[in-house]
Amino acid sequence: MTWSDTLNDTRQNLRALNKAIPDTAQAFGALGKSVKEGGTLEFKTKEFVALGIAVATKCEDCIALHIEALIRCGATRDEISDVLGMCLQMGGGPSMMYAAKALACYDELSAQS
Repeated sequence: MTWSDTLNDTRQNLRALNKAIPDTAQAFGALGKSVKEGGTLEFKTKEFVALGIAVATKCEDCIALHIEALIRCGATRDEISDVLGMCLQMGGGPSMMYAAKALACYDELSAQS
């Protein structure tokens, strides 16, 4: 399975969930919009934080979504790698495995941009 497949499957699954619980999904979406648009950090920085949490919690779907957002923000491979280095420092071996997945995701999705 490719990272593009992961993104497509994730979006399809989220659409189904959103239909099943529309009020909850709408409220969660509003929270996401609020934290991404408000505050003092720029959106790209917030996405780097989200990527770090995605790696730490071993969420491949989250990795794909946040890598895609970071590519749209103009994040470079070096910036992604720097964030992944912090993930390793904080999470050790398990984070190393998911950091490798995140870098592979970046390589695949950025090549398509």
